Amino acid sequence: MHDDDEQVIRLEDYRPTDFLIHEVDLLVCLFEGRAEVRAALTVERRPGSPEAASLSLDGDELTLTSLALDGERLPEGSYEVSPEALTLHGLPASGRFTLSIGTTLEPEKNTKLMGLYRTRGVWCTQCEAEGFRRITYFLDRPDVLATYRVRIEAPRAAAPVLLANGNPVESGPLEGGRHFALWHDPHPKPSYLFALVAGDLDVLKDDFTTAGGRKVDLAIYTEKGLSARSVYAMDALKRSMAWDERRFGREYDLDVFNIVAVSDFNMGAMENKGLNVFNHKYVLLDPDTATDGDYAGVETVIAHEYFHNWTGNRITCRDWFQLCLKEGLTVYRDQEFTADERSRAVKRIASVQLLKSQQFPEDQGPLQHPVRPTRYREINNFYTATVYDKGAELVRMIATILGPERFRAGMDLYFERHDGEAATIEDFLLCFEEAGGRSLERFRLWYAQAGTPTLSVRETYADGRLTLSLSQRLARGAAGTGTEPMHMPVRFGLVGSNGADMEAVPRAEGAKAEDGIIHLLEEKGEVVFEGLPERPLVSILRDFSAPVTLDFPQSREDRLALARLDPDAFGRWRALADLVGETLADAGRTGFSPADAAPVLQAVAAGAADEALEPSLRAQMAALPGEGEIARLVGQDVDPGRVHRARIAAMAELGRIGGESFARLLAEGAGEPFSPAPDSVGRRALRNTILAFVSLAAGDASRAERQFAGATNMTDRLAALAVLAHHFPREAATRKALERFHDTYAGDDLVLDKWFMLQASAAHEDALADVERLAAHPAFKLANPNRARALIGGFASANPLAFHRPDGAGYRFVARMLTELDRLNPQTAARLATAFRSWRSLEPGRRELAAQTLRAIAQGKQISRDLKDIVDRSLQ
Repeated sequence: MHDDDEQVIRLEDYRPTDFLIHEVDLLVCLFEGRAEVRAALTVERRPGSPEAASLSLDGDELTLTSLALDGERLPEGSYEVSPEALTLHGLPASGRFTLSIGTTLEPEKNTKLMGLYRTRGVWCTQCEAEGFRRITYFLDRPDVLATYRVRIEAPRAAAPVLLANGNPVESGPLEGGRHFALWHDPHPKPSYLFALVAGDLDVLKDDFTTAGGRKVDLAIYTEKGLSARSVYAMDALKRSMAWDERRFGREYDLDVFNIVAVSDFNMGAMENKGLNVFNHKYVLLDPDTATDGDYAGVETVIAHEYFHNWTGNRITCRDWFQLCLKEGLTVYRDQEFTADERSRAVKRIASVQLLKSQQFPEDQGPLQHPVRPTRYREINNFYTATVYDKGAELVRMIATILGPERFRAGMDLYFERHDGEAATIEDFLLCFEEAGGRSLERFRLWYAQAGTPTLSVRETYADGRLTLSLSQRLARGAAGTGTEPMHMPVRFGLVGSNGADMEAVPRAEGAKAEDGIIHLLEEKGEVVFEGLPERPLVSILRDFSAPVTLDFPQSREDRLALARLDPDAFGRWRALADLVGETLADAGRTGFSPADAAPVLQAVAAGAADEALEPSLRAQMAALPGEGEIARLVGQDVDPGRVHRARIAAMAELGRIGGESFARLLAEGAGEPFSPAPDSVGRRALRNTILAFVSLAAGDASRAERQFAGATNMTDRLAALAVLAHHFPREAATRKALERFHDTYAGDDLVLDKWFMLQASAAHEDALADVERLAAHPAFKLANPNRARALIGGFASANPLAFHRPDGAGYRFVARMLTELDRLNPQTAARLATAFRSWRSLEPGRRELAAQTLRAIAQGKQISRDLKDIVDRSLQ
């Protein structure tokens, strides 16, 4: 716990270090109950730094055991040490010197899972953002780049596998049943990319030959007995490596690439150079234990971490304010990979849904911040949807503005110019300006201004002339940043009654229009199209070409027509999704009206049944927005109970409207052999979406019962169980199905996480009692981040009805759990606390209860800096 809670780090205060660290030579000796670390740092005073400058190294809960300069022990008066810092005075004014530092650690007691810790007998590390300082004293910041040689010594019986970054150099036996391995990473890297793993692990091996003809040895390490479940991950890795060569010309640069899957991990995965450490959720798969969503998640995360080899590792960020430079860019790259591997339209729809459900609420609430923040108290709390997902949208807009060839030229220049450096957003944008021959002055404001802009569009048509009047507006929010007009690329199409885009030459004022894109550069702009043979349907914001709230009062009839006719698949989905969202938001305010909703729900049913569309797109057309997204559209004075009832009523009504066509879709393909291929995934998604509608319409759980009993894969099994648990929670069949599921998978942690999550997210009157009972279940482990996210996150973020109980009991339960978790793992507690982010939009009663709960958490005597930062910002 910390007494420096008010410390604020500011971008404007950045300055280079007074010292450089060129080489790091680490000796890590692992024993039962402790680890001894000796770091030999090759240090040099930075040219131009003051000769009197001291060297201040970061630490976190460290115990210093030895300290020497060029082999000579330092006298006590020449340094100051605490668990959090080591400051050295009187260091050489020129030339390189070696600083040797000894520390001792207790990995088994490290429940924060940052630095070096031990989980299920395996020693491993997590150093991003500031975990290396929990291993040794260091300049623990991303702009300090050094090469690393790492020697690991450990008992052979407990840790026959010894891994670190880079290439293996040497290994061999030691006395007393111990052994060693020496690794060398020739590429300078920041300390946050350091990794070490030691344990008794199974391995799946393969290899990959680069476009340049080099053979790379690949390995995925798992807990004993689980390597067979990493086959798909290996396939995804090899596809990622080949794709990055084709799409961006990036070859892998080491002799080996290793992945290790561990069960206790704060994040999804970590891109450490040549040694990626993964949460085993994103590695282990087979049809019986993993859903189609899990397969997609593994493919995405494997690709994401591999792509970091260049966008994050070879070129890293100068400081943590530039975090989006690696994360937003790499999310864009993994999205493009999935789009090329599967369906571009379906992937884009999924990305936009994620953006709207996760990033838009963040952008519009108390935790708002720019894509590049200018201040923070705890950097761990800025691994956010804004940095990742909105950051990716900004890269996508650059690609839209420049076009594919000039965008690729900009990326090539970025790789060429900044390889081996710690870069900034300015460095990145300058490459695109130079290679693309286009100013991005207005565009760069996207990185500095927080909030979701509103794009207003108005159309007028007469005598073959269509005028589109556009304007943009950005309201000042919690971050208090600017509101200037930004460069906003708006893709569009003019759809004729034949379902084809019309050809028309635009004339623009206050904007530019070219190649199907309107470039809105000022607050207002106008585009005129003349000589049109008929009034077109305006398909606007295709591909969601800018992350905005669209204000376009297009008639219901026009949008229903676009949902049938738009030749752009994303445009078809967006027209229908916007209509559905507006309909359910109205129902969330005043109650559900079947008559008012009928035309929209009929269009949803028609989209689901349209065999001209690929199955995954039909599933997207059929899916209704979640309660969180509906609440966001409602805006203010949200009653979560009313939102829940409106959505359930709409699902049931949709089931009735679908009728025979839904029954036929449920029957088609049922029982087909499992395949992760896109068409097979799409058919399952469509059937399982419809299953809930049909079951609610009939008020009958029998279809879900039969599917659960006969399912041959986890996707169908879990979908059926979700219908039972969410919509028929008190039926005997549901209780038996939950018991059977638990008993079948009691020894599989990843599947048990699904069991906890499913029940925690089930919206019904007794949900809180169920969750409290599950918190006392023998299999619930609060210290395991996956299990904590499944139960606490499943309840707080995925069950608005129960979390926002009008008596405040849901808030109080989550507060108790967060307080307990905060003592074990502050980072996970802080991330779960973001469930409160939209409390100000609630109706007055719940709003006050949520505020009281947040104030009570903030007043806790032992609250961590991580959790306090989230709670304080939520209350501002």
